[in-house]
Amino acid sequence: MLTASSTRQAAALARFRQGCVIPAHPLALTPDRRLDERRQRALTRYYLASGAGGIAVGVHTTQFAIHDPAVGLLAPVLELAAETAAGSDAVLVAGACGDTAQAVAEAELAASLGYHMVLLSPYAGLDEDGLVERARAVGEVLPVIGFYLQPAVGGRELSRGFWARLAALESVVGIKVAPFDRYRTLDVLHGVCAAGRNGDLALYTGNDDHILADLVAPHRVIVDGRAVEVEFVGGLLGQWAVWAGTAVTLLDEARRARDGDDAALRRLLTLDGHLTDANAAIFDAANGYHGCIPGIHEVLRRQGLLAGRWCLDPAEDLSPGQMAELDRVHRAYPHLRDDDFVAAHLDEWLA
Repeated sequence: MLTASSTRQAAALARFRQGCVIPAHPLALTPDRRLDERRQRALTRYYLASGAGGIAVGVHTTQFAIHDPAVGLLAPVLELAAETAAGSDAVLVAGACGDTAQAVAEAELAASLGYHMVLLSPYAGLDEDGLVERARAVGEVLPVIGFYLQPAVGGRELSRGFWARLAALESVVGIKVAPFDRYRTLDVLHGVCAAGRNGDLALYTGNDDHILADLVAPHRVIVDGRAVEVEFVGGLLGQWAVWAGTAVTLLDEARRARDGDDAALRRLLTLDGHLTDANAAIFDAANGYHGCIPGIHEVLRRQGLLAGRWCLDPAEDLSPGQMAELDRVHRAYPHLRDDDFVAAHLDEWLA
């Protein structure tokens, strides 16, 4: 007999596999770097009102430091997002980090709060065999989303064989592909197809430098002499932590482009360059992504969603020249922003 909980879990998994916008949720802080609950709720409300299909909390954009017990913010932040999203049909994704014991414990916490799946960050202390076994252990608690995180912000290079083995795990329901590298992105696509999971494992782009091209391209992988089609069904990324209303529109247009709308395809291939240029400023590509989280915060601050761009680490701020770049892309790409939408609803989200 299906319980209400199992029914909700099945519905969330179906929505995830269909594909949606899943912003990586930032962390709202006060000037003294304590959790700003009012603005943290406002961010969640913003994403849901934008039409995002889910939110990812406790991930890189939320700042990995919240997983440190000394910081003590993982449980409060996960709980706050789940409470704010209660009653919606949002897919709730919790980030999990660390060794196997830590990742399993964090998955158990997420499950207790009503999260539907876990985005499992890479861990330097395990080889590829150990990472597969860690995913297997976490998958006994909640469905797992694999995560190819770019090395510049804590990721590591992983082999094509690793992705085939990870994809073969029944509990792995998706992969966030975010190496910012076309060769490594292809390794994931080949691995998924080699495992025979191209039909039911959901690929989400996290390649913030290649979002729209990932979403509109039909990817054809040759496996044992056969052509296998695989596609990205949505995006789970920090880029969509800003201008989320536009992100929902872009994903809808990408679906039309894949279905044969040539005008939509041409428009999105042009916008891909605009979005990548904007992301270069927001994510601070010129400085090895040092200012990526403060860059996200600065965009949200300008819209009034955040009071400042403070991070848990006082040394983490915009890089020299990054503010000027943010000013430039703000002027250059008004069609990417959702400022009017935010302004119309900000008071109710902050209430």
